[in-house]
Amino acid sequence: MTRTDALPFDADALLALAARLADEAATLINEIRTNGFETIIKADKSPVTEADQAAERHILAGLRKATPDIPAIGEEEVANGLFVEPGQTYWLVDPLDGTREFAAGRDDFTVNIGLVHDNRVLLGAMALPAHGQLYTGLVGKGAWRRDASGQHPIRASLPPENGLRILASRHYADDPRLKEWLAGRKVGTLGNIGSAAKFARVAEGAADFYPRLGPTMEWDTAAPQAIVEAAGGQVLDEHGAPLTYGKPGWFNPPFLCTGLAAAGEPSA
Repeated sequence: MTRTDALPFDADALLALAARLADEAATLINEIRTNGFETIIKADKSPVTEADQAAERHILAGLRKATPDIPAIGEEEVANGLFVEPGQTYWLVDPLDGTREFAAGRDDFTVNIGLVHDNRVLLGAMALPAHGQLYTGLVGKGAWRRDASGQHPIRASLPPENGLRILASRHYADDPRLKEWLAGRKVGTLGNIGSAAKFARVAEGAADFYPRLGPTMEWDTAAPQAIVEAAGGQVLDEHGAPLTYGKPGWFNPPFLCTGLAAAGEPSA
């Protein structure tokens, strides 16, 4: 784990920056949602809206102005063919994770701003615009949720005795691999929601496991993984190792987001 006092930058200040920009992007997204928007299908068959584009422009402009020496990589810029050399430390931005949820009028979509250092996530800010929530985390220091009642520390939890509280992707709710993964495990509840909101529920102790068996990109997971790890949880790849960054094409393998269960294996 990286010691924050040994870093060549002020991690607390960067977390505050990410939090502010995620909060501002959430306001933009809510305004666009109220006014109406058009959904466009990109070349990779995924949807994009005016909200994705406006939020990313705002976030990247803010990051590049405040931290010109730290590369900032955004999902929509990459989709449009813009390549930014990442370096040892870099920002990863998903301006609207869960665009399908947003376009369908549901509430589980997020704004994700994460910082990667030496191929590991270090800090992240994740806003849930429709819920009025902002999650932040600095690995090794702690994680927090801010909502209408103020800012509170959050912590992942151990599974309850009556079984695992599992959240899975709505988009992959009928994936047979999920049933295979659940076989033999004591399941208390199983819910399906979209976007990185699932990470938040694990980080705050409201869920125990989020198995992701379908494809994701590094900007989808950087901020929420930092929050989960800062809250005492883990995000592990298919080999039981922490999910790392800087992979070819920004593609993630399948992974398991856990609370305070033993590494690599959920409690029975």
